[in-house]
Amino acid sequence: MSEFQFGGEFVWHPTPELVAQSNLQRFIDKHELGSYDELMRRSTTDIEWFWDAVLSDLDIQFYEPYSRVVDLSEGKPWARWCVGGGMNIVHNMLDKYAGTEIDNRIAIKSETEDGTTRTLTYKTLRVQTNEMAAALRSLGLGKGDAIGVFMPMVPEIVIAMLAIIKIGGIFLPLFSGFGAAAIVSRLNDAEAKALFTGDGTHRRGKFCAMKPVAQEAASQISTLKHLFGLETTGEQQAKRLPYKTHSWRDLINLAPPNSQQPTELTSAEDPMMIIYTSGTTGRPKGAVHTHCGFPIKSAQDMWHGLDLHPDETLFWMTDMGWMMGPWEVFGTLLLGATMMLYDGAPDFPGPDRVWQLVDRHKVTALGISPTLIRALRRHGDEIVHRHDLSSLRKFASTGEPWNPDPWMWLFQNVGRGKLPIINYSGGTEISGGIVMGNVLTPTKPCAFSGPLPGMAADVVDENGKSVRGQVGELVIREPWIGMTRGFWKDRARYIETYWSRFPDVWVHGDWAAVDDDGLWYILGRSDDTIKIAGKRLGPAEVESILVAHAEVSEAAAIGVPDSIKGEALVCFCVLKKGATGDVALAGELKENVAHDLGKALAPRNVVFVADIPKTRNAKVMRRIVRAAYLGEKLGDTSALENPASLDEIKRVAPQA
Repeated sequence: MSEFQFGGEFVWHPTPELVAQSNLQRFIDKHELGSYDELMRRSTTDIEWFWDAVLSDLDIQFYEPYSRVVDLSEGKPWARWCVGGGMNIVHNMLDKYAGTEIDNRIAIKSETEDGTTRTLTYKTLRVQTNEMAAALRSLGLGKGDAIGVFMPMVPEIVIAMLAIIKIGGIFLPLFSGFGAAAIVSRLNDAEAKALFTGDGTHRRGKFCAMKPVAQEAASQISTLKHLFGLETTGEQQAKRLPYKTHSWRDLINLAPPNSQQPTELTSAEDPMMIIYTSGTTGRPKGAVHTHCGFPIKSAQDMWHGLDLHPDETLFWMTDMGWMMGPWEVFGTLLLGATMMLYDGAPDFPGPDRVWQLVDRHKVTALGISPTLIRALRRHGDEIVHRHDLSSLRKFASTGEPWNPDPWMWLFQNVGRGKLPIINYSGGTEISGGIVMGNVLTPTKPCAFSGPLPGMAADVVDENGKSVRGQVGELVIREPWIGMTRGFWKDRARYIETYWSRFPDVWVHGDWAAVDDDGLWYILGRSDDTIKIAGKRLGPAEVESILVAHAEVSEAAAIGVPDSIKGEALVCFCVLKKGATGDVALAGELKENVAHDLGKALAPRNVVFVADIPKTRNAKVMRRIVRAAYLGEKLGDTSALENPASLDEIKRVAPQA
C-alpha cells in the first residue's frame, strides 16, 4: 500500500450562495480568520482558543464557569476539559429553550416499519424527559448510576437517554440486536443499576423480541435493581427476582404531578455516557464520555462539517448502540434542529423505503453508509425517481470506505449531480469525525475535504513521519474536546490501543492518504490489511474493482494464509438481480483485479454469496468473514445483523 492510486476530477463545487450562508464561513468571518486554511491552522495550533470559541458560539451554558478550557498537566492522553466547570448537557439540549420559539419546534420525527408516524416538539420532549427523571429519582436512582438502554429506535429511547443524563446518571446505549451475553458483559462491566428495554422491534415484517433477551440478561447482572419495559403490562413475576420490573406507563405514574425536576449539577468532566465498542479479541472496550466532551464534538461536526441549520431535519440510518445514534441526538438538539428516527429495515416492504422516508418527512440531510447504497443501487434508478426528494440539501456518509461507482450513482441518480456527499470518518472514541467534507470546498468521488477544524490529523509512515501521495497510518497530534476520557476501569488498555506507538500521538488504526490536491481518503482499517508477497493491499482497493462490474453490487475482500505468498486474496461478491454467478463471471472478476492491481494480486478465489456479514449500521465485518471462511473462532459477533450469512460462507470454505 505504498503507492496511492486515488484522485480523479472534482465533480461538485459549492455555489457562492451556499458558501455565504454556511455555518463554517460565518465562523471564519466572525473570528476574522480570513480563510478556511487559516481556520485549520489556528484551530490545531491554538486549541484553547478554538474550543473556547466553539463553546461560546454554540451557546453552551454552564452553571459554574470553567477556569480554563484544557489542562494537559497529566499528558495529552489524559487532557481535562472545561476545568472546574459545572454543567449538565441536558440543560443545553432542553431546559434553556423553555419559553423560546424553539420550544414549539419539532425535535423528533419518528416512523416505524409498519408506517406509524409520530412527532414530538422540544416542549413535549422536555416535559416527558422531566417526568421520566422524576420517576427514576423516586426509585433512588441518581448521580453516577449507570443505566442501560436496550430499546427500538422510537422517541422513548431519546426520553430514556435524556432522563438518565438529566439526573446525573451514566447512559449505556446498547445495540438493539444484541443477545443476552453481550448485554450482560457490558452492564456487569459498568455495574449498571437499571435497564430500559421494549417488547421488541420489527425487521422485514418479522417481530424480533427484545424483552425476553433483556430479562435473561437482567438475571445475570448482580448490581441491577430495576428493569423498565416500554409497552409492557407490568404483571407480577411468578418467581422472586433480584430486580423489580416496571412498565413504561407505571414508571411515569411514579412521577409526582406537575413535578418540576431540577437538572442535576454535574462537573463538566463527570462521566455522562459509556459506549462500548467491540474488539477483535478480549472484552468490549467501554469508551468514557463526559458532559463537555461527546455532545460538544457531535454538535461541532454537525455545525461545521454537515452545515446543519435549525430549520433542517437530519435522518441518519442508525441504531442507538452505534455512536451515530447518540451523535444524532446530541447534535440536533444542541443546534435546535430536528432528528428523524426510523425503526425498521431500510428495504422493507420495498427497496425504496429510504427514499419514501425522505419524501414523507421532508428530510434535508440524509446520512447513509456506502454499504447501504451498494445494496440499494442494485434495484435501479426508477424507484428513486418515483419519490419527491426535493427537500434534500446534502448527503452524509460514514461506516465504510466508498468505491467510486456507488458514490457516483448516489451523486448523479439520487442527488442529480447537485448535492454534496459529505464524507465523514472517525469513531466512538473520537465522539465523531477526524476527517470530513464540508460545503466550502469542492469534492471528488470518495474523498474528504480534510480534517475537521480542531483535529490535528496527519498521515504518517511506519516511523511516524508525515507522508503525502502514499498510504500511511491516520494519526492525531493534538487533543480535542471529544476524545474519550479513557476506557472504563482500564487505563492501560486505552494507552496501549491509541498512544503506545508514537510519543504523544493518537494512532487511530485506519489507512489514509492525501492526494496532490490536498483531499483526504480513508482506505479501511489497518488491521484489515492484506499482505501478498510483501505488498500491503487494502480491501477497499479490491472491492472498488469488483463493484465496478455491472453485475456486482457488494463485495468483501480478505487475505487467507498462503505457503508461498504469505497471504492470498479471496473475494466474496453479491450479485445484482438477474446476474448469474458462474465460472465465467468469476474468471472475469479475477482478470479485472489482476489487470488493475497486477497479476501477483489476482484473487485465488471469487465466491458468490447472497449476503455479506455486516452490522445493522452496514459495516462489513471482514474479520468475521475471514474467521468463518478459515474455520477459526469468530470472536465477538454481538453486533452482527445477518448471522445466516455466515452459514453460506462456511459452506463454501475449503474445509467444508
